[in-house]
Amino acid sequence: MDFDDSPEEAAFRAEVRAFLAPHAPREAQRYRGGHELAALLAEQRAWQRTLFAAGWAVPGWPREHGGRGLSAGQRQIWGEELRRIGRIGSMLSGGLDMLGPTLIQHGNAEQQGRFLEPTACGDILWCQLFSEPGAGSDLASLATRAERSGDGWLVNGQKVWSSFANHAEMGFLLARTDPSAPKHAGIGFFLVDMKAPGVEVRPLVEMTGGNHFNEVFLSDVRVPAENLVGAPGAGWALARTTLMHERLSIGSFSALEPFERVAQQVREQGGADPVLADELARLYTWAKALDLLAARVRTRLARGQDPGPGALVLKNAVSDVMLRAADLGMRALGDAALAAAGAFHHDFLFAPSMHIGGGTEEVVKGVAAEQGLGLPREPDASKGVPFGALPRSGGAR
Repeated sequence: MDFDDSPEEAAFRAEVRAFLAPHAPREAQRYRGGHELAALLAEQRAWQRTLFAAGWAVPGWPREHGGRGLSAGQRQIWGEELRRIGRIGSMLSGGLDMLGPTLIQHGNAEQQGRFLEPTACGDILWCQLFSEPGAGSDLASLATRAERSGDGWLVNGQKVWSSFANHAEMGFLLARTDPSAPKHAGIGFFLVDMKAPGVEVRPLVEMTGGNHFNEVFLSDVRVPAENLVGAPGAGWALARTTLMHERLSIGSFSALEPFERVAQQVREQGGADPVLADELARLYTWAKALDLLAARVRTRLARGQDPGPGALVLKNAVSDVMLRAADLGMRALGDAALAAAGAFHHDFLFAPSMHIGGGTEEVVKGVAAEQGLGLPREPDASKGVPFGALPRSGGAR
């Protein structure tokens, strides 16, 4: 495992720092789940346009699609340098990190020409329209329908847990195109105008006081034929591509970052009692171990090797670190933690959702077991059964 940059990586890191030093805003806004999303989005769009003008908007994308064609190791360095200046995480990441790579891999030339550049420069905020009230961990059980109508499709259904859908211009949606096919088949991947007639977004007010998540109702929403990505029944393969990029994005940030925030709070208060100090030591040990695992993954990627099962467990493990760090932060604050505007208030209330976002812990563990450890898949009684013949909750079909 390589802990130090190679000469080539060191030169690239110096190039990145030389760009960021004069261009990055001195202080980045930090999302705390309140009602400041419009201002945060405006700030992030301005930063994305700065990156776009300088050719750094989507450095991991291929050069022919406006990127810089960075290697896996260089992408890691780019992410590390963004974290160093507090520029990691964006409301625009649905398009930059998930939809963009999916379109590059599966979209046609017309779709790439229409959507990639506006996405890269921040003009389009994308939201994910995958999960449903009856299809969360078992996403393939989704019931939203897409039926052919003239030269396009008519979509009806409900989605939930759609991040920033109330601010999005576009959404990428999974809908069932053929209920006679087994549940993993007969699914289409659509690009939907969030301002189209029949789209209703209802913000979900969370215990943080904000509305990161939303539910979306689709009633006779017309989607043009050219907004279907791939074949009408190829949506599951596209969804797996999108979810892989989502999990990599969630698991890519430094596990030491939440620890450092707690440690800084303790320093400012003049220290911790022995019990809290012991818990901080445990958190540091765990976070450091995860950063070393991330370094191993990065080394393998930089050498052109498969990242192995380590990449599959990082997402779950980082979620655990965030949850424990938020808990320790509240404990460190003592009575001040009761104030709604406390430093760790939002983190403490929001952190549990990290065990769900990007796939529940159980789903990610299943993927790690099958793809990383080579274990057999769990028995699936619905395999090969037409979706329309499967029982649905409440008796609905």
